[in-house]
Amino acid sequence: MTGMTMPSDSSSMPSVPSMPDMSMPTGSGLSATVNGYTLTVKQTPMTGMTMPITLAVSKNGQPVTAFDPEQTKLMHLYLIRSDLTGFQHLHPTMSSDGTWRATPSTLAAGSYRAYVQFVPHADAKAGALVLSRTFTVPGAASSAPIPAPSNRAAVDGYTVTVAGTAKAGTEAPLTITINKDGAAVTDLQPYLDTYAHVTAIRAGDLAFAHLHPTGTAATGSGGPTLTVHADLPEPGEYRTFIQFQTAGVLHTAALMITAG
Repeated sequence: MTGMTMPSDSSSMPSVPSMPDMSMPTGSGLSATVNGYTLTVKQTPMTGMTMPITLAVSKNGQPVTAFDPEQTKLMHLYLIRSDLTGFQHLHPTMSSDGTWRATPSTLAAGSYRAYVQFVPHADAKAGALVLSRTFTVPGAASSAPIPAPSNRAAVDGYTVTVAGTAKAGTEAPLTITINKDGAAVTDLQPYLDTYAHVTAIRAGDLAFAHLHPTGTAATGSGGPTLTVHADLPEPGEYRTFIQFQTAGVLHTAALMITAG
């Protein structure tokens, strides 16, 4: 099933490293073309059906097939609906012609944005890029209200708390604390080379930010406290998805933070 034809985005988003051990993309993540690299979404799922999403990256009209790992993966794919529901973080696989494929959990009807984050081998020194396109899952869509700002979220019996003040356009440290049944969690397992993976998406325009915890995960267990550098592109309210792993199970906590 072929998805919708995607509109072309023309603005650019430079990418520079901001931490010594990981490159962090800058900008809003809302462009389909950055530094000559263009994202094309070829196929999208239908409402309520388990179907793949397929996409490709090209440069100057030619498919790109050489990538360097970033947080242990060659490509990160994020999906979010316009009402900030339906978040999914996937790791597609690439065929020899440069087509990437991933099968998300079933998607409800509505308007979505798909983001890809990757490091092209030919321009690895420039760091990671984030490109995105919108697509529509057809059907009768009902929007959920945007949640109110909160520094605390519950998921799978865990309580996740975020302390600190985010400021747009500058790196600000935020502290994440994870507890369960009132006790500190100290058995966090490495996930994508860190003890937590944090993604923030702004209400309204769906501007994207990927927040790296400081350092990398050591062998063994981590927690209960982690520090991330929040470099959010613009002021506003951001739905923030905190992914962490315990006992081989990935948990995703979601809360709203405000960047002034």
